[in-house]
Amino acid sequence: MSSHREAPEIAKDPVADSSDLYAFVTPDRPDTVTLIANYVPLQLPSGGPNFFEFGDDVRYEIHIDNNGDGRPDVTYRFEFTTEITNPNSFLYNTGPIDALDSENWNRRQFYSLTRIIGGKQERLARKLPCPPCNVGPLSTPKYGELVRQATFKLSTGERVFAGQRADGFFVDLGAIFDLGTLRPFQQLHVAGKKIFKDAGEPVNATDRMNVHSLALQVPLGRVRRRAERYHWQEPASVIGVWTSASRRQVRVLGDRAAADTNAGPFTQVSRLGNPLFNEVIVPMAQKDLWNTLPPSEDKRFAQFVERPELAALLPVLYPDVFPNLDELNKSKKARADLVAILLTGIPEGLIDGFTNVTGDVQADLLRLNTAIPPASRPNRFGLLGGDLAGFPNGRRVTDDVVTIALRAIAGLTVPLVDRKFQPDAAAAAVTPGLSAADVTAPFLRNFPFLGTPYDGFNNPSVDS
Repeated sequence: MSSHREAPEIAKDPVADSSDLYAFVTPDRPDTVTLIANYVPLQLPSGGPNFFEFGDDVRYEIHIDNNGDGRPDVTYRFEFTTEITNPNSFLYNTGPIDALDSENWNRRQFYSLTRIIGGKQERLARKLPCPPCNVGPLSTPKYGELVRQATFKLSTGERVFAGQRADGFFVDLGAIFDLGTLRPFQQLHVAGKKIFKDAGEPVNATDRMNVHSLALQVPLGRVRRRAERYHWQEPASVIGVWTSASRRQVRVLGDRAAADTNAGPFTQVSRLGNPLFNEVIVPMAQKDLWNTLPPSEDKRFAQFVERPELAALLPVLYPDVFPNLDELNKSKKARADLVAILLTGIPEGLIDGFTNVTGDVQADLLRLNTAIPPASRPNRFGLLGGDLAGFPNGRRVTDDVVTIALRAIAGLTVPLVDRKFQPDAAAAAVTPGLSAADVTAPFLRNFPFLGTPYDGFNNPSVDS
């Protein structure tokens, strides 16, 4: 969660594993959209001497669909190369790294950025440097300055950064995967009531972990299709975003005389649109397949959105807490509310002043209505909290997507499509109990928004 270890095969390949995706109209630059795709999840900050990095053999892409067909109209492609400056040292650095060209830094990573529109490729930048990992106060004493040096404004209007950041996702993984326990309600759990007398304190399992982020700030004119005006009711205002990672189809392991080689066309091994889609909706046996497919093929997974397994489990795990949801499940009615939220977008008329519908094609896209301005006072529950600029209208870094998803699955959003349905009282209260305040590294007020990565020297795990 959100997509840190969501499928059996990609869990073995973290360098290509997309863990979180964000898309939102930039608060301090509302004529742009910010897109952030995280990879290489669950990084232990002290994990040297081979600190974490992007894969030179992985093609990373952020895709934008602006006509609702579930296929990319605009793609930003990142490709990386790594250079070792001192082949006779085992160290990541031999002294303080005070600049991106520091002679003390032994393993540097660079990337090129390409924009693809209608099959035509335009190289926007070559050999842009990434910052180093945040090793510690002696090795990276002014990390914020290194990030500033590694943030670039391109002549084509984009702002770009690629490098390590603090993981901003907050989730109680240990509890949720222990038979669906929600610590604030653990005493009501079918098995937990035998063990717990009171509610428990949630634990943010991803706190003090790092990720590697691809961050783009793009002028809206670069991602939206042309229209006479952009208004919240105009289809041209809505974009769908997803990220993917691809590898060559063939890898040949070298021997004493030859290095490893990769050959053949690129094939997709990971993707991510809405948070938790592959994690919670797609069955285990199909998770790896889902990772290889484009969003335009997601109709084949619609049955799992219409009748999600978790919705059936909640009344079983929490007896007598979700009676109305239990009755809805037994009726076998398809969950049209979840289909709208996850696969088509929410049509006009269901929420006052809002739509992010993209059409009839069912596709897992992070849909964003770019004509809805950033909220002056964001609500972490997004649309469920009356904040039209929040998830599932795109996703901001502080949105509580786990709680929003749980409440939707628990039936809170059913009245959008069935006014007669009365959600259980618990549906509006169910939560793992975490918020952005449970992320130790403060979020930034501007690009790249995710906090400074935790350094290995000060990471508590080294003292435990």
